[in-house]
Amino acid sequence: GQANATALRQMGVHVAVDDFGTGYSSLTLLQDLDIDTIKIDRSFIDDILHDTNDTAITLAIISLAQSLNLKVIAEGVENQEQRLFLQQCSCEYIQGFLVSPSKPDAAFMSFLSQYNKY
Repeated sequence: GQANATALRQMGVHVAVDDFGTGYSSLTLLQDLDIDTIKIDRSFIDDILHDTNDTAITLAIISLAQSLNLKVIAEGVENQEQRLFLQQCSCEYIQGFLVSPSKPDAAFMSFLSQYNKY
């Protein structure tokens, strides 16, 4: 519950709701938990440029996150068109194959070290 999330936050842990908008995620989670980030499920991102329902849901999640001062991450971004669209919609962060495919531990550490140089 909220007490556990708050205790984690006090230790410096940030809490995100993964796959927001699907499964068991609900708006009550946003009230009950002391979270930092909402991650928009990839199912809404896959066809965001062509499906008006996916677009509307994504925009609503971004707006909701901004209203609650939460970070928002779009999952499953695979191409520049999706990235540009999300950027225009004020989505702060993306994850997906456009950034990098999944990597084993050693390859990930090498990938990460490239960003520590800047």
